[in-house]
Amino acid sequence: MQTNLSYILLFYCTFFIEIGFSQDLNSKKNTVIATVNKDTTLNKNKDSIFKSKRDSLGLKKTDTIALDSIKPKETIEDIIVHVAKDFTIQNAKDKTVTLYNEANITYTDIDLKAGIIVVDYKKSTLFAKGIIDSTGYVQRPIFKQGGQESEQDSIIYNFKSKRALIYGLKTKQGEMFTYGEKTKRVNDSTIYIRKIKFTTSEKKVPDYYIATDKAKLVPGKKIIVGASNLVLADIPTPIFLPFAYFPISETSVSGFLIPAFDTGSSDRGIGFQNGGYYFAISDYMDLTVLGDVYSNGSWGTRISSNYNKRYRFNGSFNFNFENNINGIRGFDDYSKSNRFNIRWNHSQDSKASPNSRFSASVNLGSSKFFKESQNQFNVSQTLTNTLNSSINYSKTFVGTPFNMNLTASHQQNTNTEAITMTLPSLTVNMNRIYPFAGKDGVQKTPIQKMGFNYTMQGQYLINTTDDEFFTSKMFETARAGVQHKTGTNTNIKAFNFFTLSPSVSYEETWQFDYIQKEYDPTAVDADDAVITETLRGFKSYREYNAGISLSTNIYGTFNFKKGRLKTIRHTFRPSVSYSYRPDFKDKYIQQVQQSADATDLLDYTVFDQGIYGAPSSGLSNSIGISLNNVLEAKVAPKDPDSDEEDEKITLLNNLNFSSSYNIAADSLRWSRVSFSAGTRLFKDKLAVNLSGSLDPYKVVQTSSGSIINIDEFNSNIFRLTNASLTANYSISSSDFDKDNKGKSKNSGNGAQNGTDTIGADINPTDRFGEKNGINTDKGDQNKKTKLYNADIPWSINLAYSASYTNNGIDNGSIGVHSIMFSGNVELSPKWKMGYSSGYDVKGGAFTFSRFNFTRDLDSWQFNFNWVPFGTNSSYTFFIGVKSSVLSDLKWDKNKPPDRTLF
Repeated sequence: MQTNLSYILLFYCTFFIEIGFSQDLNSKKNTVIATVNKDTTLNKNKDSIFKSKRDSLGLKKTDTIALDSIKPKETIEDIIVHVAKDFTIQNAKDKTVTLYNEANITYTDIDLKAGIIVVDYKKSTLFAKGIIDSTGYVQRPIFKQGGQESEQDSIIYNFKSKRALIYGLKTKQGEMFTYGEKTKRVNDSTIYIRKIKFTTSEKKVPDYYIATDKAKLVPGKKIIVGASNLVLADIPTPIFLPFAYFPISETSVSGFLIPAFDTGSSDRGIGFQNGGYYFAISDYMDLTVLGDVYSNGSWGTRISSNYNKRYRFNGSFNFNFENNINGIRGFDDYSKSNRFNIRWNHSQDSKASPNSRFSASVNLGSSKFFKESQNQFNVSQTLTNTLNSSINYSKTFVGTPFNMNLTASHQQNTNTEAITMTLPSLTVNMNRIYPFAGKDGVQKTPIQKMGFNYTMQGQYLINTTDDEFFTSKMFETARAGVQHKTGTNTNIKAFNFFTLSPSVSYEETWQFDYIQKEYDPTAVDADDAVITETLRGFKSYREYNAGISLSTNIYGTFNFKKGRLKTIRHTFRPSVSYSYRPDFKDKYIQQVQQSADATDLLDYTVFDQGIYGAPSSGLSNSIGISLNNVLEAKVAPKDPDSDEEDEKITLLNNLNFSSSYNIAADSLRWSRVSFSAGTRLFKDKLAVNLSGSLDPYKVVQTSSGSIINIDEFNSNIFRLTNASLTANYSISSSDFDKDNKGKSKNSGNGAQNGTDTIGADINPTDRFGEKNGINTDKGDQNKKTKLYNADIPWSINLAYSASYTNNGIDNGSIGVHSIMFSGNVELSPKWKMGYSSGYDVKGGAFTFSRFNFTRDLDSWQFNFNWVPFGTNSSYTFFIGVKSSVLSDLKWDKNKPPDRTLF
């Protein structure tokens, strides 16, 4: 009874104290909410108060306790909400609250979770630590304020000064993890740490860290440390830094880019690569300026920028310039060259403007840039002999059948250094309209089906060379012209099974320059006797033609009663056409004397060197014949009792033949017969294509050595003049995986798993040393691996190519005969190897070969790319930290291929 009485007195005392505190706090608007879940000091079974359902105090999970009225208003600024799993002890005398097991306190923007939390309202402090149980030290305090979060062994926090003393700190700032033995938090923007470790490894035991005795951390901005040491696998290395600065901003910030030391080759000496500065211009655009310098005086610079406006556009721009020096000044082998390259890619979001679009893909510059570049090592660009660019703007005029396309294009042959540009090319199209259609567009009769279309194309064409590129000379030989095309056609159903399609077309060409030829009697060389002069002025000519075609579809079906093969269907599409075109060139022909003989005349037209050429020559009165074949099959499912539908399989995609007969020709009226065939086998994994042409006429060799046809048929009817055969096959380990069977379908074009027969590009200037096609996503850092795994993913891509030519005089010869192969092998979940090579059967040697090795080292990445032989024999080696924060913590080495200036 005495014990129960003591409990009752204690309860009432606490109750009245709490009411007094609450009244004080109501006037000061400072309230603390506490949760009482369990108190082990009270005997609930013997105390009737806890059994009473009517007493809300016994059942209430949250309660209000007031702070001392002497405390200033600003000490506790908001409601403190606290909760604990086991119990909450409220000491009204000392004005403390103790929370035990899964304790949690929320105050303003502070959220604290820990095993034990003690709140002292007198001192305005908060103390938190973990709990020791059979598993060790658990429920370490996790402190969150604003966007910052940290984990520690224990923490003392002052509400009034907002300072904190932390032991055993673990926090993440951006990609950087920070561990510290003792930390002093001065305010929201300054934290001092003793015995600190920095790492980007997410493991409990980091792969590596940078150790230092003291550091200053500005959350969300930077970390400044004193003397530090790199530690790998808890083993200190001899690598020390007197000080270090780590930017940890969530947004891009400007800063210096540390160059890489390059031992180089004997012709350029030692140097530095990829040093420069990064400009974070805005959230939508950045700028990177990099430079290289070598001991022999060679240097280069690269300017690149990326931009992105959400829902509007995105793109990138790169400008590369290199001053290459070979040899020693004063010696015969000394040479100097300036090379440049410009690349620009721009893409407009489809949501930005549904009726207009602007895009750009530019790659132009010096023809020898990639072959001589000291820093750029892009294999595909080195092997490719053409550079292409296109800048395009298109617009659809809503409510009209018209649309416009404005294009500036560029084609450059890096072998011949010839450059062709259109600046610009304007095309206006009118979609097909049906002016005679019936009400609501009904098209039943041939007149109603008659449609008209119109196209206007204008070009300004420039032909120049590398030496005259971007000079005034490139415009001296420029040509301009406009071409108009219009036509109409319709179709008529004939005899229920045939389609008759008549058509008429008209073409008018405008040219703003033309030529004039004159005979020069003073010329020494006969080839220079005729002088061609280009004049500016307007000239035009017109052409038209008419035609008609007759086509039909013939189906043949073969049914089978036994086996899974049910039906084979043969689709045969024959077509016969007739076309007529007058000789338009004859009325434009002019003549000029071409030798001392006055009767030796040369025919030409003023349009011969025009942008669209001269009018069509010769009367065309021809009949065309084409035959198209498709072979398909229907196969029943393996299980005859299943509900699956029959599978349709294409046995022969196409087998086409075409030729023509010119009635107006005086000889050689039959043209060559062109043929093509294609099919896909083994569930579309093998694609085979064959094409070629057959000549019905004999050939002879003239006294001058030229080969011409004669009007006499071959004894064997047709002679194979040329043929080409290509085959592509792709297979991977997933094709044999029953679980994944049918989930991925190969296109059969020799490209599987992101790898083609040529292989991915290697670029040692990549600051992270990654190879295209190999996943180095940081999200794969903690990938679970099996020590012994017989399931090794792999892929193989095979390509076969062969060509044949026969001029009718010499024996036929094989032009190209090669086998190419590439693929990937995942030796382990973190070891990958890629390869690409080929064998030239005709030449009896291997083609360009390359091997790629990569190892995912969790927080580090290893890459080795090797070209073992050939003119591009080289290698690149890289090992470094994946994170962009410590991207300069790396070691890379490369041996570029030999550069030839001439």
